[in-house]
Amino acid sequence: MQPALQVRGLFHRYGDHVAVDGLSLDVAPGEVLGLVGPNGAGKTTTLRAIAGVLPIQDGSVLIQGVDLERDEAGAKQLMAWVPDEPKPFDTLTVMEHLEFTAALYGVHDWEPQAEALLARLELTEKRDVLGGELSRGMRQKLAIASAWLSQPSLVLLDEPLSGLDPRGIRNARAAIAELSASGVAVILSSHLLELIEALADRILILDHGRVAFVGTLAEARESRGAGSLEEIFLAVTGDDAQAAPASPAPEATREDPGA
Repeated sequence: MQPALQVRGLFHRYGDHVAVDGLSLDVAPGEVLGLVGPNGAGKTTTLRAIAGVLPIQDGSVLIQGVDLERDEAGAKQLMAWVPDEPKPFDTLTVMEHLEFTAALYGVHDWEPQAEALLARLELTEKRDVLGGELSRGMRQKLAIASAWLSQPSLVLLDEPLSGLDPRGIRNARAAIAELSASGVAVILSSHLLELIEALADRILILDHGRVAFVGTLAEARESRGAGSLEEIFLAVTGDDAQAAPASPAPEATREDPGA
């Protein structure tokens, strides 16, 4: 089966600082890859480069075989990006944002889907509110609704539960699980390790711009002799872990300190 995402030798530099250093990874359709790491490990830089927000200085990103650098519009048509600080248009209402998304991605019969998403994410009462008037949590919900409505093959989520209340967190978690069950690949970056532990099929731990571990939670437990993802995270990213070689992983190599 063709991977939903293929990254090969991805490199990104900010001035003299190497943020992404030769990252390679695959994500399969329907897989949730949990992306974790300390502050500054490079998570957001990685996601922004894959999303095409940052230019590819070296390496390649393919979405369902479509090369992001050679066919940017075609690749972006296949993915959705939910940043940690969504910035909706100030003068568009919530519903107008969804209408714009449907037009941009060529989604037919979008209104019933939009209504279902509004209800699911508790945005129905906010449908006529302007983007500039939304709270952070509501902006996050709108970004999630727009991403789901675009019917992507790959979704990139950077701290998607930031600003959500407990009910919103529960709904978003269920929506992510249902999205992957439908065959959509998901990269989920979060400091909420319990969220990663609950949803991710594999985890990718970045530390100081490099891949410290990639594999299943069971593989991490076996190789690190730890139980919870928090214990694994601390073992992998502790001072004594920096000298340890990365776990063997055909899908991921070295990486980024920019997030």
